[in-house]
Order: sequence, then C-alpha cells, then structure tokens
Amino acid sequence: MPIVTKAANAKTQPTLDARVPAAILGATLCDELGSMGARMAYARNEEIFGEGEPAEYLYQVVSGSVRCSRILADGRRQIGAFYLPGDFFGLEIGDEHSSSCESIGATSVVVFKRSAVIERAKHDLNVARKLWEITTADLARAQMHALQLIRSAEERVSSFLLAMASRSANAAEVELPMSRQDIADHLGLTIETVSRSMTHFRDVGLIALPCSRRVVLLKRPALERLNG
Repeated sequence: MPIVTKAANAKTQPTLDARVPAAILGATLCDELGSMGARMAYARNEEIFGEGEPAEYLYQVVSGSVRCSRILADGRRQIGAFYLPGDFFGLEIGDEHSSSCESIGATSVVVFKRSAVIERAKHDLNVARKLWEITTADLARAQMHALQLIRSAEERVSSFLLAMASRSANAAEVELPMSRQDIADHLGLTIETVSRSMTHFRDVGLIALPCSRRVVLLKRPALERLNG
C-alpha cells in the first residue's frame, strides 16, 4: 500500500482514501476504525499540525515518534508530551489544537477524520469506550508531567527514564528517540543539567549509556527510590 507523503515545508491536508491494514492499529480501535484511516509519512522535524489550527483529525503513531510543544511568552519551548508507536494524539477538548506536533525522526502515522470518529462513537460503545480510555490516559500522563516539574533535576530525569522504560518493549533498556535538548525542554531543565544528571547516574552505576540515545537501567529500584 502506498504511503501518503508531504513535501518538505509544504503543509497539506491528509488524503483519506489511502486505506490502512487494521493490523497496525491498537487495541479495540483496530477493528472499529481500521478502514477509516489514512497512512501518512513525515520527514524528520516536519510539522504535523500547528498550535491554533483546526483540530480536524486524530492521529496514531505507527513508527517513529512525535513531540508536542508550545512556545512560551519568553520564547522558550515547552514540550508537553512525546508520542511513541501505538499512541494516539491530537485529541482536543475544543476545536483548535492547543499545541504544535512534529515528527522527531522519520515517522509514519495513521490519520482519522475527527468528525467521522465522533459520529462513529455515538453509535458504537467500543469506540466511545476506547476514546475515553485514550483521553484519560493522556490526562494522567499530563498530570504526571506536571508533578515532575516541581521536583529536583535528578528526580525529574530519573522519573523520565522510568516513564520511558514503562512504554518500552524492553523495560531494562530504553532507546530514546528524542535529543537531550528535547528532554530538557520537556523537563524544564537546561541541556547541561540533563547531561550532568545522566552522567551522574552512570558514574554511580544506576544506568549504562552504550550510546547517547540508549539507556540501560542497571539499578531500577534505586532510580525508583529517587522518586519517593
């Protein structure tokens, strides 16, 4: 099946006639929404949607990863969330997106027309329940992120690593798709502080760093104790 692509720096609306095999969709939405989705490919650092744009579509990551962020009044970037394969994003309370989302690396997503999904949910309890589960999980993740921001730098970094490990197929080894700068902007820290915390964890034997994007959790209980 061909993948819909977008030319660099030229934003286009998704073409919804490219059908997606249901096998790539997650959980109960697999059978319910599989035939409604279009698969799209995004290049590295390509915008998927911008803050304030109409929230006309819902998205699920197939491969790659996505970051959602806002630019604060003082010009700083605040990354609110990272989305990994299987995650849905783009769900909004209102009719506009509250943040901008872009691909971190080469990324493939499935795009669903929001109005069609909402209409389906009105008549299908399975779809309505799954949308509720996705929304509450996203809210819980946002609440955890807010709690991170009042902790010490090392607590924030350890909490982030544990959270990423919980979303990984291998709970003891994490491949981080995002850069150290992305992590810093997510945790409200400087890149130097993030790197210093990682180096400290390595030096005291809590983690190993085979490379800059791979983290092995050697002493998970010790990392968990840092977070109370």
